[in-house]
Amino acid sequence: MLKNSYFISGLVTLFLSLLLLFVAIPFGITSPSNITKIVLSPVFWPQVLSVLLGITGIALMVCANDTHDVNNNINSNIDDNEHDEDLRVLAAGGFKRLFLMGILMGAYVAVIPKLGLVWTSMLAFVALSVLINSSHPRTAMIAAVVIPLVLYLFFAHVAGMSIPQGEFLRLP
Repeated sequence: MLKNSYFISGLVTLFLSLLLLFVAIPFGITSPSNITKIVLSPVFWPQVLSVLLGITGIALMVCANDTHDVNNNINSNIDDNEHDEDLRVLAAGGFKRLFLMGILMGAYVAVIPKLGLVWTSMLAFVALSVLINSSHPRTAMIAAVVIPLVLYLFFAHVAGMSIPQGEFLRLP
């Protein structure tokens, strides 16, 4: 079953990538003709992410065969009922985290107008590291502050794009 689910996930991921590359991005994003640097084009980064998504889908499909062989060797001596029970326990915890992640995303979108994109991203990063029970909490806290600030500095001061600011504390 694991082989089939990896392959199907990879196929869906690859299809989504191709849909983004050939339909959503060309028809949904307009790019001005006077852009001098390609990295500042509104089309460039969505295309890069779509290609990376496609590579991930292909990797999942390739790994489906390898995973199936490894699981057959490992699970040959394990009782199927015991293995199924372990999967049910893992799935229950996964669904709980998935539900909480949905709540986190909804709260993220709702709080952006009040706190601004940078501060909300910092809080969301911290909440996500707590949600996934990060094994490196100190690194996660540093990244939660540094990554949004560096991205803000790049987009606001280098690329000249306006970043949504909050009502309470505005960045320079």
